[in-house]
Amino acid sequence: MPLRLAILSFWHVHAADYARQASAHPDTEITAVWDEDTARGRAQADALGADFHPDLGGLLARDDVDAVVVTCPTTAHREVITAAAAAGKHVFTEKVLAPTPAECAEIVAAVRKAGVSLMLALPRLYEGFTAAVREVLADGVLGRLTLVRVRLAHGGAVGERWLPERFYDPAATAGGALIDLGCHPMYLARLFLGRMPDTVSASFGHVTQHAVDDNAVAVLRCDDGTLAVVEASFTTPASPFSIELHGTEGSLVYGTPEPRLLLRTDGDWRELPVPPPAGTPFDLFVRHVAEGTSDEENLALGLDLTRLMAAAARSSREEGSRI
Repeated sequence: MPLRLAILSFWHVHAADYARQASAHPDTEITAVWDEDTARGRAQADALGADFHPDLGGLLARDDVDAVVVTCPTTAHREVITAAAAAGKHVFTEKVLAPTPAECAEIVAAVRKAGVSLMLALPRLYEGFTAAVREVLADGVLGRLTLVRVRLAHGGAVGERWLPERFYDPAATAGGALIDLGCHPMYLARLFLGRMPDTVSASFGHVTQHAVDDNAVAVLRCDDGTLAVVEASFTTPASPFSIELHGTEGSLVYGTPEPRLLLRTDGDWRELPVPPPAGTPFDLFVRHVAEGTSDEENLALGLDLTRLMAAAARSSREEGSRI
């Protein structure tokens, strides 16, 4: 029997992507939709040939829903995910898990109590370039790691301004470019550091004068002097995704701008092979549910991600030293 899914809200821009993945997956089917916006949800349900529920509790009571895809506003994650877990539904959710560590703890407690699977959409964790970078770090050829830099940006707030206005509403998003797009460089930076930093400082820009940041930088500092720089923006359409790792004996770069992995340890740059991705987070979630397993690294990084984002938000409220 296929895994029977419900989509919980089409608020997030990636909800339609997950609906397409679920529709195309041989082992899943979409049976129901709930949305806090009734008109939007009903239209999406009709397009998918699924039932629409204006009431979340009614949907979660259905016997033909085994798992849910949570793509509601970030600030509603705690309420929605804990309800789904209490109803015995496995949960696949967009990042971040929740805006605060306290809310994350409540979600994890509910999931553990219910004995259901929980997985976050952290796609770059499973990319081939991430696996290759981790292998270089494990080999130790960079020496002592001194600097990590990861950048991800798009131009959704400028030009055609394709990013929906709801993504600038702090009551729904709990933040802007850093907590949304910057999640990916943040969890990668945390992964490559190999530990949580000791301090986080951040500066948020408002290029388009929205209520949330559209241009952001966070610096993670470890007490041994190692730094990580995380950059995210909604205002730079031509900026490539990029990774840099620098150590006392070498450097590694990726995607600046071509998707090539380059390593220099002996005076010359050489290209390293990039293996294929391990799979999409959605594919891996379906597999974990089927096999009764879980991705503990995914959840651990997700919890650290919220801790880092909360620290960055606190730091951004300090205006810094005027020159």
